[in-house]
Amino acid sequence: MNTDDTITIYDVAREAGVSMATVSRVVNGNKNVKENTRKKVLEVIERLDYRPNAVARGLASKKTTTVGVVIPNIANSYFSILAKGIDDIAAMYKYNIVLASSDEDDDKEINVINTLFAKQVDGIIFMGHHLTEKIRAEFSRSRTPVVLAGTVDLDHQLPSVNIDYKAAVADVVDRLAENNQEIAFVSGPLIDEINGKVRLAGYKQGLEKNNLSFKEGLVFEINYNYKDGFELAKRVLNSGATAAYVAEDELAAGLLNGLFEAGVNVPEDFEIITSNDSPITSYTRPNLTSISQPVYDLGAVSMRMLTKIMNKEELEEKEIILNHGVTVRGTTR
Repeated sequence: MNTDDTITIYDVAREAGVSMATVSRVVNGNKNVKENTRKKVLEVIERLDYRPNAVARGLASKKTTTVGVVIPNIANSYFSILAKGIDDIAAMYKYNIVLASSDEDDDKEINVINTLFAKQVDGIIFMGHHLTEKIRAEFSRSRTPVVLAGTVDLDHQLPSVNIDYKAAVADVVDRLAENNQEIAFVSGPLIDEINGKVRLAGYKQGLEKNNLSFKEGLVFEINYNYKDGFELAKRVLNSGATAAYVAEDELAAGLLNGLFEAGVNVPEDFEIITSNDSPITSYTRPNLTSISQPVYDLGAVSMRMLTKIMNKEELEEKEIILNHGVTVRGTTR
């Protein structure tokens, strides 16, 4: 078997006891292969984690100096600023970036990751709202280094760069509790660990600190977009809430305009604090108060961490937590 980390078609053929032509036929879905032979070859491919090399087959170094970046929504300014941080550090270390958007679709995310593996990228930076079991399985069976940016891993398996989302949400709920008894929690799907386990825990902690009871009726989960935020405004008002923590800026802008449409004055009658401090916060009137986080640095630090792993350097910390704050603008009193 090869002494380096790259498994070749020759290794698969030798291990399966077949010709390289047979392996090629199996990989390319050719029907001209006996079923038991196909199963044997596929088992070896799975065990050795063989991925057909789509580029640079002749490179002696077996390196492509390319890094794959998986982004859930390329139109979202939070992720584009994060990607800019990644790209700047990548350029400094002479790596090229392949940016791939999953469009917040789990199946597309798997395809995107496998396409990057097939391109033989030297490493991957993964940004996403959640890690599915399928994605975990792909990462764990691959020899390609992976770093998470702005993505939580409660199993603590993968290196990551984040802020302390639980503490950040607790801080803003504490701030909203100065003037409000009924505070809504507005987020994307609670099945995403960052929402259902981390942010929600921070929300409950903030309520508890202020002797406010947790109410299911004040928890809202919707899609991360402006339209859904706008349409949510009436439901939030009907819940009796007079303030809201919102997990995403576009969502918060929609909620703000939905409240305006309903004749509600912000911040006099309703206060809002959002999460990502993206440029969207200054597009609205009034400007949105937000958790502040070093989004560019999340990208830059994650890329630097990946360069260390790719170069077999020791990591001082596997999970890096950057500082957060609150930038007060016009949606809070």
